[in-house]
Parts: sequence; C-alpha cells; structure tokens
Amino acid sequence: MADPVKGPASYFPAIEKKYGRPVTEWKDLIRSSPLARHMELVGWLKTEHGLGHGHANALVAHTLAEKPPSD
Repeated sequence: MADPVKGPASYFPAIEKKYGRPVTEWKDLIRSSPLARHMELVGWLKTEHGLGHGHANALVAHTLAEKPPSD
C-alpha cells in the first residue's frame, strides 16, 4: 500500500480540480515568471491567476524546491 502524499504535493489534486489546469502547467508558469522570490510568486499567482494562498504557496514551494541550488 502506498504512503499518503504529504507536504505541498498533497494540495495538487485539489488545485487541478478547482482551477482546471494540471500542476505541470502551473509549475511551468512559475518557472517562466520573471519573479524569483517565494512570496512574490505566491502574490502573483493569487493576483493574476486567482489562486488561494495555500494553493499558490504549495505550488511555489514545490516548484522552487525542484530547482538546482545556485552556485
């Protein structure tokens, strides 16, 4: 039996259902944004795309955690 999804990814099914876009699309939007800071990206998703704070925060946290560390 698979372990339940925890952390930011636990929001993904609800995000896809509520906003009608796959998470991969949201992550691509975040990566293509000229913004780089976590809360700037959260604010942008809320203002420009109508996401709630928790959903925006989960998407940004998960996406930024995937980026390789800067040198």
